[in-house]
Amino acid sequence: MGEIEGTYRVLQTPGSRLGVQKNSGVSTLESGQNISSAMVSTSPRTYERSIEIKVKLLDNTQEVLDIESKCCGQKLLTEIFNRLNLIESDYFGIEFQNMQSYWIWLEPMKPIVKQVRRPKNTVLRLAVKFFPPDPGQLQEEYTRYLFALQMKRDLAEERLTCNDNTAALLISHLLQSEIGDFDESGDHEHLKNNQYFPNQERLQEKILAFHRKHVGETPAESDFQVLEIGRKLEMYGMRYHLASDREGTKINLAVSNMGILVFQGNIKINTFNWSKIRKISFKRKRFLIKLHPEVHGPYQDTLEFLLGGRDECKNLWKICVEYHTFFRLSDQPKPKPKPVFFSRGSSFRYSGRTQKQLVDYVRESGLKKIPYERRHSKTRMSAHTLSPDAPKQSISFTEGLRIPASNACTYASFHMDNLLPSNIASLSSLTESNSFFLEPRMSHGGSLSAEGNSIISEETGKKVVQQPASPNLQSFQGVGICNVEENYSPICSDVENHCALEIAVDKYSKEGRITYNNDNDEDDDFTTSMVIAGKQRQLQGPQLSSFKVKSPISLNPPLQETVSQGSSLLSPVLSDVSGARFEEEDETKHKKCPTDKAYFIAKEILATERTYLKDLEVLTLWFRSAVVKENAMPEGLMTLFFSNIDPIYEFHRGFLKELEQRLAFWEGRSSSGKGDYQRIGDVMLRNVQILKEFTNYLQKHDEVLMELEKATKRIKKLEIVYKEFELQRVCYLPLNTFLLKPIHRIMYYKLILGRLCKHYPSDHRDYIDCRNALKEIADMTSQLQNSLIRLENFQKLIELQHDLLGTDNLIAPGREFIREGCLYKLTKKGLQQRMFFLFSDMLLYTSKGVTGTNQFKIRGHLPLHGMLVEESENEWSVPHCFTIYSAQKTVVVAASTRLEMGKWLEDLNMAIEMAKKTIEKSGMFLENSLSNRSNRSSDEVSLEQESEEDIHSSRSSLDRQSHHRANTTIHVCWYRNTSVSMTDHSVAVENQLSGYLLRKFKNSNGWQKLWVVFTNFCLFFYKTHQDDYPLASLPLIGYTINMPTEADGIQKDYVFKLQFKSHVYFFRAESKYTFERWVEVIKRATSSPGRSSLLTTKDEKESNIN
Repeated sequence: MGEIEGTYRVLQTPGSRLGVQKNSGVSTLESGQNISSAMVSTSPRTYERSIEIKVKLLDNTQEVLDIESKCCGQKLLTEIFNRLNLIESDYFGIEFQNMQSYWIWLEPMKPIVKQVRRPKNTVLRLAVKFFPPDPGQLQEEYTRYLFALQMKRDLAEERLTCNDNTAALLISHLLQSEIGDFDESGDHEHLKNNQYFPNQERLQEKILAFHRKHVGETPAESDFQVLEIGRKLEMYGMRYHLASDREGTKINLAVSNMGILVFQGNIKINTFNWSKIRKISFKRKRFLIKLHPEVHGPYQDTLEFLLGGRDECKNLWKICVEYHTFFRLSDQPKPKPKPVFFSRGSSFRYSGRTQKQLVDYVRESGLKKIPYERRHSKTRMSAHTLSPDAPKQSISFTEGLRIPASNACTYASFHMDNLLPSNIASLSSLTESNSFFLEPRMSHGGSLSAEGNSIISEETGKKVVQQPASPNLQSFQGVGICNVEENYSPICSDVENHCALEIAVDKYSKEGRITYNNDNDEDDDFTTSMVIAGKQRQLQGPQLSSFKVKSPISLNPPLQETVSQGSSLLSPVLSDVSGARFEEEDETKHKKCPTDKAYFIAKEILATERTYLKDLEVLTLWFRSAVVKENAMPEGLMTLFFSNIDPIYEFHRGFLKELEQRLAFWEGRSSSGKGDYQRIGDVMLRNVQILKEFTNYLQKHDEVLMELEKATKRIKKLEIVYKEFELQRVCYLPLNTFLLKPIHRIMYYKLILGRLCKHYPSDHRDYIDCRNALKEIADMTSQLQNSLIRLENFQKLIELQHDLLGTDNLIAPGREFIREGCLYKLTKKGLQQRMFFLFSDMLLYTSKGVTGTNQFKIRGHLPLHGMLVEESENEWSVPHCFTIYSAQKTVVVAASTRLEMGKWLEDLNMAIEMAKKTIEKSGMFLENSLSNRSNRSSDEVSLEQESEEDIHSSRSSLDRQSHHRANTTIHVCWYRNTSVSMTDHSVAVENQLSGYLLRKFKNSNGWQKLWVVFTNFCLFFYKTHQDDYPLASLPLIGYTINMPTEADGIQKDYVFKLQFKSHVYFFRAESKYTFERWVEVIKRATSSPGRSSLLTTKDEKESNIN
């Protein structure tokens, strides 16, 4: 057989025949390794069980750790934290760059080798993962040091963008922390060798000028200043995620403690608070944010952003999950049970401690403070360093408010350098992170229609079932609920004549129950989502619903109480909810706090100052934003209004920071130099002396109030904006009430400084400062007393004019308010409930009918001139009855109690006597907008036709609350059959308080921690002092305060009991002093004096002035 000649042809593989290009791939071999050596190295016998991992620390040193190749990220984190002796470790994480050069957080529960592609050749770095809004929440000095190093890194990497002045100020504090006091040659050399900021050479002179002012500042103080300055910057803690919106506009998304932020360039253009978000998900490259239907305002229900890819979307989603869990939840959510057959969705969860757990752990564990060494430990200290004074802020600065360019001319221009020390001036303003530039949006009123208690994932069709309400809620019948989302205050009836209000706070979240729903990672047809379930709506009948906290920028009224049919009570039931956060464990944990009474007085000053600053922000931030958005306020009024309130606001911001810093050092565990900080008189004296410069501003507030009222009558647009703004839950009191707060605050300082002077012995080192501060503040109060009386009277007249239908000129020269309250007027149909208002020249009576604005309609008015009153119980056989004789008619009325009758008779007789002494009869009666009821019979006939329908419909209908709220004194007096005088209002001003209290659940032994503000006869409940608006309110007019009896079964200390008829609430304070103060202010404010002392004649006023 012959040989086959020729050459063999190469047979093509299927791939080559189809024209597929050869894929060279990406080598995963370490440098210097080939395939054969790699095969040998991975043989079973020689398998490398540990790997070396390099971690770059915040001070730029490097740690090398031997870690088992299969271990999870938590092992590496634990090893690093142990080496650093880091206690507050949950604020930190380890990050690395992926193949696309994006920084990714190392997941604790996932093996390292599955996350880092080449761990041996990758340098991981320690970084701050969670940035708290207030550095005062960081309890360890070492933690603050590491945070300052993170700020230094961000500044160098241009992540923390700011203007040149701010950058120079930050660098100067970093210099002080690293090398000590100013030395020109040493500073030049250090700046030459260390790069803090790109092109820092142009800032060198500013840096040195600032550093020269920090003489004596310790490294710890410098770190604190770095954090204080940094937290006010827009980019504090921000990590950009490049994205684009539906129109293709390039934007940046970032995640913070309050929610998801949207930036265009470096300018924040929107904020989506966690409380507004219902669900966060992604599908391929699309990142989706679903808002609650009732709060999305002008936005569509689902917001869509396009990111670079699916991995970027998932990374952002994971960061959202972690931030929401860390900052918003009390503890970690329990992991889902593993499915038996199929797994659809990611099992990713935040695995560390929440911020609350971390704070509680550090505060109560009593861990010893472990010494640490700074990288630049050899600092220069001058002779001025050892000062007995508290740590001072080396330079003060004010943050500028972000003002749209078109409206810049309308803002008041004020200069703090004329009022404060000279070193404050010349510093440009910083951008406020929670600027009012975020426009408030009107929330559409929802309905009370039933809704299922489950949430459907639209993309996948999967149902995420919420936990049902607790058995206590389901079994509690006959309770009226006020829906947060409505723009009216529902008045619900029930068979038990009982009304209540619910604060249902889920134990997992401050804002709502959160459920994570993550679809299959491997299938892009499914989405990965985080579902934040808001409130569970009322499903049927009288079952309770829990409340969802919405964004502080939604235009909704505050959560109000509801009133039941047949009951004159306006009272919330802060119900027992199985999901609420319990504070029972606090009983066994002993907080290591100072025991000196002065400490608790200082703590009260701090707590009330926080509330006061929030009240000022209602005007300076929220109201300003509302009028600027609609261009509703004339330029002249704009200047007058804000030029008299902005300087006061800016001053108190600095004062609050100083108080917080002093209390932080006072409470600190370090004993070195602690005695220097255990006082408050020096802080009060220093700031009271500055506050005296604002007296002229305070004296103009009555003019501001008057001009604002005139403008609202003259300009329709401003009137609409004014009324709509009062619908916002942030405006929890009538708007003009906030203008009285600055003078009220001065009065408070006088009272609290007097309390300090009584506490200290005369030889105490803080006594002299407190006494001098009291003298300074007493001079201010004497100057402002007349302004305060005018302001309070004028504000009350404005409030009543808004609440009463049938008059346009209630505000008249010389007219003074004396008393308002509920009396029963005798008509042909019997006793009919009416609201009476006593002024210095007349007596009004009104009825509450079916109105769309929750207002009272004036039924008649009687002049005081020639009036006579006398008791007439025997004549009419009606208890607590008295007759009012006037020139026009005779009116027979009855009070609810003999005490109430006595108050009315006393004030009426005194007002009549005062009216007799006036030279001229007051001609300032109401305009003839009322129907002519000159005879008694016509008045009674009209009352007959409407009386019963008015009474019943007003309690069973849903009164849409236009610009009125159900916790004002007029409404509370109506439902509780009582009265309030102007003297009561003045006493209430002197008895205001803020702080944390524990509220006992009704049907369990659990306690719920709430931030409570007592003002205007009312308790307002918040989750924390940082909240912008209250969750609920409890008016205390008519309530009594007592100690629990043995029958109450309260086995706790510092508990007081509030009771009105069958409604009982228990609150617990943290200390004896706090307990005594709450009892004192509530008892004084709710125990009405028996007379009205503010009514004076014109001659008496003049003599007082002289």
